[in-house]
Amino acid sequence: MRTTDRHEVVIAGGGPTGLMLAGELALKGIDTVVIERRVNQDIQGARAGGLHARTLEILDQRGIADRFLAEGTTAQVAGFAGMSLDIGDFPTRHPYGLALWQKHIERILAGWVAELGVPVRRGLEVTGCAQGPDGVDVALSDGGTVRAHYLAGCDGGRSLVRKAAGIAFTGTDATVSNLIAEARLTGEPPQWGIRRDAVGIHALSREDDGTVRILVTETAIGTGEPTLAELKAALTAVFGSDFGVHAVTWLSRFSDATRQAETCRKGRVLLAGDAAHTHPPDGGQGLQLGVQDAVNLGWKLAQVVRGLSSDTLLDTYHAERHPVAARLLQNTLASVAMRPQDERTKALRDTLAWLIGMEQPRKEFAGLLSGLSLRYDLGDGHPLVGCRMPDLDLEVDGSIVRVYSLMHDAPWLFIDFGTGLAVPDRVRRIDAAYAGPWNLPVTGAVPAPGAVLVRPDGYVAWAGNTGDGLRSALAAWFEAGH
Repeated sequence: MRTTDRHEVVIAGGGPTGLMLAGELALKGIDTVVIERRVNQDIQGARAGGLHARTLEILDQRGIADRFLAEGTTAQVAGFAGMSLDIGDFPTRHPYGLALWQKHIERILAGWVAELGVPVRRGLEVTGCAQGPDGVDVALSDGGTVRAHYLAGCDGGRSLVRKAAGIAFTGTDATVSNLIAEARLTGEPPQWGIRRDAVGIHALSREDDGTVRILVTETAIGTGEPTLAELKAALTAVFGSDFGVHAVTWLSRFSDATRQAETCRKGRVLLAGDAAHTHPPDGGQGLQLGVQDAVNLGWKLAQVVRGLSSDTLLDTYHAERHPVAARLLQNTLASVAMRPQDERTKALRDTLAWLIGMEQPRKEFAGLLSGLSLRYDLGDGHPLVGCRMPDLDLEVDGSIVRVYSLMHDAPWLFIDFGTGLAVPDRVRRIDAAYAGPWNLPVTGAVPAPGAVLVRPDGYVAWAGNTGDGLRSALAAWFEAGH
């Protein structure tokens, strides 16, 4: 890329967050380029192991959920500190999680983004940026630059974009570290499965091809790139043997260090995914958080670039997503505290398991971890406001139509059940009938509204039976930007 290159948005990072954001922007016709340091989409190791229910709903909103479901295995995957949380009774078309390794998730997302025509420039990194009143100059590792209206940092926990923008990344330092690996063993077969002791949590699982996935807690906090010698020592310290571990195809280290960007936006630079927040992998929530960041940001950034809203709309990205991440970070720290197994932590786990076993606490925890109960603070009004729109079977022009099937191109939707209220042309109007129940996860049944205004990310911006508040809701999301 040379200094003459210009795009409306540059995305640094082609992982799940960056790819999802690229897709969202492409659906809105935004000229976007992804800068990715890897020369292809391959990743080392399995990484994240699946998708939670709300992430599946988001993919369903874009018409691509079936691509993931075809390759994964559905299961009850929501859990806290090793305690399973069943969401099988939640009102959703996806009352489960999906077991699917990140390398497959990325491959499928990359295929979708390619279909949408987004260019991905590989073997490059964003190394710096300089903001001005009319755009941002993005410096690249090959010495070139690219000019854009906005730069989105989706480049991971060590984000160069975050550092270049001077955004503070504060939180807690590591108190424990773990090694995770894929390798082969030649020694006496170990006991397979999860093991807890006073050091922490460990796990050994055998794959069909003979590869063994290893998770082991180190007896002392490790730093830097791990070595085979360190893996052998950690296994020996916990199991009394290194099992002749060899042929390592992936070896990585993670800790319980927990950090969050002070702001998700600084001028023309925005952060999403691990660039905005890092935390322990407990509960498999990181990938979900990043994808949902991207879907929240994408339509807002598109409206600003298109001049449909002033750039103050981007402040709502921080206002909505920063608290969500802060809550998740709190939950993962709590989970880490219960990893070890001694008399005290066992008593705590048993007590919490008893509590979560009750109906309402189970729903509260499961709704939080699955993402289904998220409610943005969009003010007072109907109980639907701020919640994700249920995927109802609507009757439209004599046919049954799913709500999410109307959202594949990320429109604003106004679904009217007979009020006759008027909305501007930029909002897609659907006149429909629906006589069934309106149920939300955790909350339960809510009154049927006369109409709903649904944002492109699937969250309800307004609901009611009369026009009270509709005009002000529309004004809030479509400010005078031109």
